[in-house]
Amino acid sequence: MRASTSLSLLFAVGGTQIAAQNSSTSSAAPVSTISSAPVVSNNPAGAVFRATLPETAFSKTAYPDGGNIKGEVVAVSSPDGVGVIFQVTFSNLPTTGGPFPYHLHVNPVPENGNCTATLAHLDPFARGEDPVCDPKAPETCQVGDLSGKHGKIPGGADPFVVTYTDLYASTLEGIGAFFGNRSLVVHFANKTRITCANFEPAVSGLPTATSTTESSACAGTGIPTATSSGNLTAPFPTGAAVTTSKPTQSSPIVTAAGASVKVGGVGAVVFAAAVMFML
Repeated sequence: MRASTSLSLLFAVGGTQIAAQNSSTSSAAPVSTISSAPVVSNNPAGAVFRATLPETAFSKTAYPDGGNIKGEVVAVSSPDGVGVIFQVTFSNLPTTGGPFPYHLHVNPVPENGNCTATLAHLDPFARGEDPVCDPKAPETCQVGDLSGKHGKIPGGADPFVVTYTDLYASTLEGIGAFFGNRSLVVHFANKTRITCANFEPAVSGLPTATSTTESSACAGTGIPTATSSGNLTAPFPTGAAVTTSKPTQSSPIVTAAGASVKVGGVGAVVFAAAVMFML
């Protein structure tokens, strides 16, 4: 009888504690389940990669008479190793079908130019495409979703030139955020792939770029030079709006972890007392 009473007391106390834990969990503020990408702070100095679009588009409907978007993306390690500076220069864009997203994709473009073979966006933390990227919290976006974090190419913008620093991409080979052996893909708004190109090492260091006076809006071909402030000195095309500021780091969101049940100090005392009482 005494042992039975003790067991009843033990389970009653345990049930009360579990109920209290469940109540506390259910009333807590919800946390995000989206993985956060870490800021890359060890990009090698002087690393430069370039992706130059081919003469012919992958999508024949975009350019039925031949041709393609003209331009390139040049990526340079920030001088302090934090993030990568991207200089994007495009012209001869389709007149319809925008705004145009562009991304870093996982696989390189094969020799036959099949952009479908590049597979999905570079996403080393398995974030996925849904929900859509929130540019106010770029650390929660896919690493390869450049336009999601920094803006799509607006329809009617020709040429399109922009420069920005992405804190989550990497020029350091061997980590998931490295894109130097991957590809760039430009899409229609409906996600159809227009064109693609592989990133390749451009030079071993950062050359000093000089300004250009060529009249063509997309004449700039030099590689940008990173300064200590994280901005660029480069032969930007004449007449195009350029953004060169280095963004501040966003505070990372909390990643939801698997819930676990723990026995606190009070629970351990109650349990020990109940066992002693039974003895």
